[in-house]
Amino acid sequence: MGVRAGTPLPHHTPPTVQVESVSVVYPARENTVTALDNVSLTIREGEFVSLIGPSGCGKTTLLRVIADLEQITSGAVQVNGMSSREARLARAYGYVFQAPALFPWRTVLGNVCLPLEIHGLAKTKARQVALEHLERVGLKGFEGKYPWQLSGGMQQRVSIARALGFEPKLLMMDEPFGALDEITRDRLNEQLLGLWRSEQGDARRTIVFVTHSIPEAVFLSSRIVVMSPRPGRIVDVIESGLPAGRTLEIRDTPEFSALAHRVRLALQDGHGGH
Repeated sequence: MGVRAGTPLPHHTPPTVQVESVSVVYPARENTVTALDNVSLTIREGEFVSLIGPSGCGKTTLLRVIADLEQITSGAVQVNGMSSREARLARAYGYVFQAPALFPWRTVLGNVCLPLEIHGLAKTKARQVALEHLERVGLKGFEGKYPWQLSGGMQQRVSIARALGFEPKLLMMDEPFGALDEITRDRLNEQLLGLWRSEQGDARRTIVFVTHSIPEAVFLSSRIVVMSPRPGRIVDVIESGLPAGRTLEIRDTPEFSALAHRVRLALQDGHGGH
């Protein structure tokens, strides 16, 4: 059995994200759309939480609500003890979009430096921070390249480095590898998990990751939040029992298959068993 939404977690750390009874409704003269319906979710510090569900289920809407990029109709959201708006203004999180959204006329280094400079960091310091994060995502030596000279996977790693520039305690990722081929996606999954695992204790950031891939969610996550088709609801929250130090080879184990099966069943339940 998974842990049902709203069930208190057996942790004593304060929540990084607290979503309480949130609904998002788009009014219209005809066919009013309810994107999220009474969603509650607690995400603790240092967790890797994936949101999974069919297309149009509201998982990206939920991520955007947490990031204060989408207005809620009812309910409440807190991020790091602040309102989502306060967290956004305080740059308390990093956000990686589905597409890299890099400026083609700026180099890799220039793209990563830009938001740091905009927010007042001296150019020398911004360059130092950007170089450190490019090295962390495996792009040392590519600082002078332009986005059009990079593969899709490398461009997305530039986006991750840019999002990490402010050292956010919370990193939100909206299907960042969804458009990539399977081999590249697997490699980036392993690199992302390794990056997250390398951060120890209180330094480990919280990651909220949107995906429609069961293998990706199972491989990456410490918890998997399963959402139903519209109107988006949380139908199950599944704890992962997989070891922290996992590599791609774990996907061939019975434990991985069993967890993937649980996620698949929860998705089917969300569809009404069909």
